[in-house]
Parts: sequence; C-alpha cells; structure tokens
Amino acid sequence: MLYVSSFRKASQQRNILRTKPEFIKSLQDDREVYFEGKRVSDVTTHPFFDTIIKHLGLEFEIPENPQHRDSVTFTPNGKDRYSRYFKIPQNAQDLLERSRIIDLGTRLGGTVVLLIKEIGTDCLFAMNIISKQMDAKLGTDYFKRVSKYHDYCMKNDLAMAVAQTDVKGDRSLGPSEQEHEDYYVRVVEERKDGIVVRGAKAHTSYGPCVNEIMVIPTRNFGEKDKQYAVAFAVPANTKGVKLVASPFGGTTGSEFHNPISSQHHMVESVTIFDDVFVPWERVFMNGEVQFAGPLALRFVQYHRFTAVSYKAPLLDLLVGAGILMAQMNGIGEASHVREKLARLIAYSETVKGLTKQAALNCRMVEGLAVPDPVYSNIAKWHFATNYHQHVALVQDLTGGLTVTGPSEEDLRSPEIGPYLRKYLGGKKTVTTEDRLRVINLVRDLTASDFGGYNEILQIHAEGSIEASKMTLLREYDAAPCVELARTLAKVAPP
Repeated sequence: MLYVSSFRKASQQRNILRTKPEFIKSLQDDREVYFEGKRVSDVTTHPFFDTIIKHLGLEFEIPENPQHRDSVTFTPNGKDRYSRYFKIPQNAQDLLERSRIIDLGTRLGGTVVLLIKEIGTDCLFAMNIISKQMDAKLGTDYFKRVSKYHDYCMKNDLAMAVAQTDVKGDRSLGPSEQEHEDYYVRVVEERKDGIVVRGAKAHTSYGPCVNEIMVIPTRNFGEKDKQYAVAFAVPANTKGVKLVASPFGGTTGSEFHNPISSQHHMVESVTIFDDVFVPWERVFMNGEVQFAGPLALRFVQYHRFTAVSYKAPLLDLLVGAGILMAQMNGIGEASHVREKLARLIAYSETVKGLTKQAALNCRMVEGLAVPDPVYSNIAKWHFATNYHQHVALVQDLTGGLTVTGPSEEDLRSPEIGPYLRKYLGGKKTVTTEDRLRVINLVRDLTASDFGGYNEILQIHAEGSIEASKMTLLREYDAAPCVELARTLAKVAPP
C-alpha cells in the first residue's frame, strides 16, 4: 500500500496529494471482491473495473490541473495542499465552494459523480458533530478518535466509501426481531483491543475501488438494539470484508453508441462483514443507541446536499440535449417544443436554486456549517419526483431512433452506410453522423442499461422520496405560518 497503516505514522509524514497511478496502485492489496460469482484477484486489471477506476482517477487528476488546483485544494498551514473535500465547513461560503467542486468533478466525469471523497467527508463531518455531543453527554472520547481518523484520511489523500444501508430483512420488524440477528450490522464481541462486527450493508457506492470503508447506523434504535448502534471504519482489504460488486449499469465500450458510459461508470456493492475485527481507535460508536438516529440524520443532511450538488451537470445535459435535438430535427421554433424546453430549464434551475439556498441558509452545529435540510430535501424531492417526466420530454424531442437507430458498423459500411447517411439526416446544416451521435447520447443517458440504472438511482440514492418528505415535515419551522393564520382568523392559541 502507498498509505501508512497507523495514525501515528500519518502525522509524521509530509502531506501531499496522491497521483492517479498512486491511487490505482493502492487498490492492489488483495481485497476480497466478487464479480459474477468469482473472486476478483486484482480490481485494477479486471476488465469490468477498468472503466470505473479510470473514471475515479479523475479525482486525483483534477488537482494537478493548474486551472482547477486552487479551487479543489486548500492549504491550512500555508504550505501543504490537501483535497478541499476534507475542509470542515465553517460557513455558507465553505458549503458553496464544496458544492462547486462536486459539480466540477461530476461535470468532468460526464455527469457521473466521483464520490470517493465526497461521501466519506459527508460522513466525517457528521461524526465530528455527533462525537462532540456524545462526549459532552456521556464522557466518551469519540471526538478525539474521529479527529485522528479525519487527519489520517486527509493526509494520506484516501478514497472512501460509506456503508450505511442495512439489508434490513423484514421491514416491518426491528433489528432484534428479525429471523436472524445479522440483517443489521452488529457487534458480536468486545475485546480488550477492539470489537468484532457481523452483518451486511447494501448500496455501497464504489466499495470495491476505495481505500477505506466507513460504517454508520441507518436508523434510530431502541435499548434492546444496543448491539446495532455501531460506527467504525476499516481498510477495504480488512480480513472478513467481502465486497460483492453489482454488474448493473454497464454498457458497451463504443464511444459512438455509449458516449458517457463507455468512459464513466459507477459500481455498487453488497458489503459483507464476516466477523471483522475493528481496533478501538477506529470505533466511533459502540452501543450509544440514543445517538444512532442523530448520526444517521446528520450524515444524510450533508449527503443530500452533496446529492443535489452533483445533479446539476445531469440537469444541464438534459437541457442541452433537448435543445440540440430540437435544432437538429428542425423543430426548435415550434410552440410545443419551446414549451417542453422551458419546462426542462425551469426544472434544472429550480434544483440549482434550492441547492444554493441550502448553503446560504446553513445552520451552525458544534462549530460546523450544516446545509439547511429544508432546502436540500425540497431540492432532492423535486428532482427525484420529476426526473422521469423530464427524461420523457428529452426522449420526445429526440424521436424513436433513440432505440431503433443503426449500429456504428452499419453507418461505416461501404454497402449500406451511404443509404443511412442519405435517409437518416435532419436539418440541412447538420450531418447525419452528428445527429446520430446526439441521439446516441440521449439513448445512453436515458434508454440504455446505464440509463435504467440512472432512473433508479435518481429515486433511491441518498434516501428515498418518502424520507425527504419526512425530513421536510420534521425540519420545517411552521410556527410563523400557523401564527399568521391564527392572527388573520382571529383565533387564540390553545
């Protein structure tokens, strides 16, 4: 490995950003990854993971670009550069800058979020807040551990995944009521030097391709579920950690047919903890049930802000593809087309405006700026509940060739290609090939395996639509509204 194995060594080394080759080499550590029923000996040489790892390499290439270096890094000591993702947000400006670099990375990644520093630091910020509160109320020393771990990840420029969503089993039952005890990750043994955990988490984004896996609770727990109130972090190659990679969302390697997904691709994993040992310095919650729900909620407050920040490039692409197809098809001035384009623009700018307001209206908690959960959840809700309708608008503007168009080989064929170029043209000033390229862009984004993955992702990623509604109702200060209604109705308070 290229990163050190203890917090003590990390604090003694010179702090430098890693390069893409260093990141890739760090993944060659005998981690236990499975794909389509077989163990992957090396994710960096496996054909399925090739596109994914090249995509993630952008996270380490962007800071090397002089155009972006100052915006994506910070120098707290005036000397050493760190990834700005690790900067603890202290005000609205910090959150706005964080949102901008999330947008930048996703935009350079073809609308596919990088996430290997974004989500981990979302979790670090949440643990920073909750550890302080646990220490104040319970006399624990979790904040010291969190701070050391934060410093370790920052100084080694590590890639991180967060495993939060338990597999849950029967959703009508609590953790300790399940058919077996391991539907939620739990502590099965306490030792002098640490704990042993068992269970599984679903939807771990980029789990097979990171250095560290952070684990936090997914919900509130009662006293009888004390063993499930656990938060910790382990290296991805820790003995007993098994990462089962999902095969979905992949497409062909053709840039003509799949201009986005042939170059940019995510991967999710079911993350299994098969009696995994965690040393105490990496344990950030152990049985403090009253703080399990608050930690889950704090993480979500940061992560939904990350989520709506990385939606912006995708929204811009929907608008741009819609306008481009309307122009290429010669229908740009039709009134019904202009109405569809106006709806796409309004959809995009509403989400962006709410995201910005979530930063500007941030709340200060334990010295950290937390994005306003009302605005970030409205943004998430508005985006998720309207995504399919706006995808349909772009598909409508594009036409049936989205799924019935010819292959690249047919277009290049000396026998049939000339016929296709003649008959599949659009506006006179546009070549047939350019028109087909934009059609393929829409197909890749909305009607391929990658497009189907996107449609599910937009509903369920970063929490369900119902979770956003519940958060909105809980966090919204309705008292002034009720008071106004009482005043105008001349009704006294109860």
